[in-house]
Amino acid sequence: MLKKIAHIGIAVEKLETAVEMYNKVFGLKLHCIEEFLPQKVKIAFLEIDGVKIELLEATSHESAIAKFIEKKGAGIHHIAFEVDNIEKAIEELKVKNFSLIDEKPREGAHNTKVAFLHPKSTGGILLELVESKKD
Repeated sequence: MLKKIAHIGIAVEKLETAVEMYNKVFGLKLHCIEEFLPQKVKIAFLEIDGVKIELLEATSHESAIAKFIEKKGAGIHHIAFEVDNIEKAIEELKVKNFSLIDEKPREGAHNTKVAFLHPKSTGGILLELVESKKD
């Protein structure tokens, strides 16, 4: 079902500062920065050896990222796995009694479909399924 790690999501307080640190200190190349209005976040994608690092900055105090940082501080927010067919993956996880935040895929950043698994059924880790939309 899972093909590879699509990205690791990291909640940050200041996107510009985090991008600069990952770029200057570690040499990670910035692919793009985009604002994703549905989730009230600004996102920067960097990459190392085929794995994307997704830096997430809240653009509103109402966003999930703002609430995460308020509760836990900046840090790893989620791990995303690429799948070929997100609807099929969701159905398989339901059969296996996983608790899902998203029972149906929703629009994700970078022209993707996404669905999140609830941390209570994944050992406390927020996991995301990602399917790249077919053109």
